[in-house]
Amino acid sequence: MQASLESRGVDTTRDVHTARPGIEWRREPTASRHPDLTPAAIVAPQPTLTPAQRRRRQFAALASRWRYPLSAYALSRAILLVVLIVDSVLQHRSLLSEIANWDGLWYLTTTVHWYPHVVLHEQTTLGFLPLYPVSMWLVGHALTVPYVISGLIISLVAGAAATVLIARLAEGWFGTAAARRAILFFCLFPGSVVFSMVYTEGLTLLLVAGSLLALERRRWVLAGVLAGLATACDPVGLAIIPACVAVAGREVYVRGWRDREARRSLLAPLLSALGLVGFGIFLWFWTGTPLASYKTQHATWGWSEHTSPLALFWTARKLVDQIFSHHSWAHPGINLNLLAGLLGAIFLIYGLRVLWQMRSQVSLGALVWTAGIAVLTLTSDQTPPNARMLLCAFPVVLVVAARLRGRNIRWLIAGSTVLLVAMSFVSFVGTGLRP
Repeated sequence: MQASLESRGVDTTRDVHTARPGIEWRREPTASRHPDLTPAAIVAPQPTLTPAQRRRRQFAALASRWRYPLSAYALSRAILLVVLIVDSVLQHRSLLSEIANWDGLWYLTTTVHWYPHVVLHEQTTLGFLPLYPVSMWLVGHALTVPYVISGLIISLVAGAAATVLIARLAEGWFGTAAARRAILFFCLFPGSVVFSMVYTEGLTLLLVAGSLLALERRRWVLAGVLAGLATACDPVGLAIIPACVAVAGREVYVRGWRDREARRSLLAPLLSALGLVGFGIFLWFWTGTPLASYKTQHATWGWSEHTSPLALFWTARKLVDQIFSHHSWAHPGINLNLLAGLLGAIFLIYGLRVLWQMRSQVSLGALVWTAGIAVLTLTSDQTPPNARMLLCAFPVVLVVAARLRGRNIRWLIAGSTVLLVAMSFVSFVGTGLRP
């Protein structure tokens, strides 16, 4: 009986209690059970790629992903190059002096003369962190170029790499179309002028964006190392430490302390403070106090950096006094840094509101990083939320552009480009408007 059934194609392995009269169960061909696999695909062997072919395919895939952010970045650098040249002609200034304006002069001085052995009650190089000057020294000697050129090379290259990583973050948060709008706005944002100057933001954002990506992928050691380097690059890099703490804390809370992966996540916050701690130890041996940089920034005439919850109020009051004072009417210029700080605060508060509304799309690390930058700049007496600080709080910049479409995003990009050109004309020369 079984032989006769098998000869007719009936599946005798099925339970007879499930059989129905008049119906025969037959084994389906492999291709019908897997409609995506045709017989030719099953039989035909897949071509074996050589290592060189695999590398070419990987590079092509990366190039396709990098093409748009790098194109947007190149467009913004071309605009700023034109501004730089025109500014140099009109103001009779050398291009190198414009590139190294403002804090760029301090980074060059740090690269050449390093740090003094004592804390003085005046502005010195102790107010600046070491990673960027050390990088300038290394690149300058490796390429045999002046330090101002090596500093510019680092800013440009690191800014491009940071743009690519931030674009990857944005694509994961918002999707491809919205990420492209966001990264174009990021590249043409007024604060992006620092990518064309001897400033730390390109290197800092590269390290921070890499750390945030590593946190999303649970690569704890890499995230911690990149975060630790960021804390040795710029004071705003300290905001990456609570970001690492928050992500690791959530990992331990969700998985439980007994989980090995949860315990490994604690490597990120532990490593994230290495740059700050290492610099403090160096200063202890070099100057006799690990707080030498802090004292220089906070107790020095000219900088006098302090933190206050009313910092924004005092900024507004100074601006009002300048506008309505008789001295101001006699000399109609006002401190543009105060105006830029107040307008930046308005943008930051609006961006934080949008970011809160879209918080389910953005990673926890990025949210905490942005909150840290917001606290630092909104409570700072000397560094209000200007365009450079807003660029550091890049998730705020991204979400504002990601939610807009059509005519609105075109107006936003156009307005940002105009501001980038106008503000850069002033920032490249003189001391009227710092980046």
